[in-house]
Amino acid sequence: LQRMLSMAVEVDRSPTCSSRKIADDIFLFLLNIPLRSQREALLNTMESQLLRCRLLELLLQHGCDVPTASSMSLDKILYFLSHSSVLPQFQDETATWQRWDEMLQYLSLLLLSYQSVKLAFPLAEHLRSSVSDRMDLIAQKAKPRHQDSDDISQLDIQLKMNNFINRMQKTLEQPFPPQIQEKLFMLQ
Repeated sequence: LQRMLSMAVEVDRSPTCSSRKIADDIFLFLLNIPLRSQREALLNTMESQLLRCRLLELLLQHGCDVPTASSMSLDKILYFLSHSSVLPQFQDETATWQRWDEMLQYLSLLLLSYQSVKLAFPLAEHLRSSVSDRMDLIAQKAKPRHQDSDDISQLDIQLKMNNFINRMQKTLEQPFPPQIQEKLFMLQ
């Protein structure tokens, strides 16, 4: 399945458009997966970083009280940090801290996927371009277009993290378990 999804994203002239279409189609399926381990297995084994990024974006957007229409960027990840909440359909009999832990896992995975799509490796820099155009861009050593919304400061990060931690502390009303502390540190 993951190989087929990855190829479906790549065969289109615009991988961004095809990843959006595919993510829109399988998003409801993701929402209906009953167990966290199954949701994470689907997301962690996804071969297409572009598709995983879009699915996580939809998932976190779904958990926002006030959705945003901005395009995917580091600023949007900070927006999710400030506005996303634990998704109601995932509120089964697990402890509250585990639901927050799952949301932190998705935020971290989104950041990693976005970095792979946008910032990280020479080949991955052009994942939004078609396969045929990608080789030309790499040969020309072209850099991806820079977005202003990717310019975020350490102060922005610190403020959003502090607000997120405060929200989580109000909900949990207890010291954070080690798993949450580790995920917060990694995300920051």
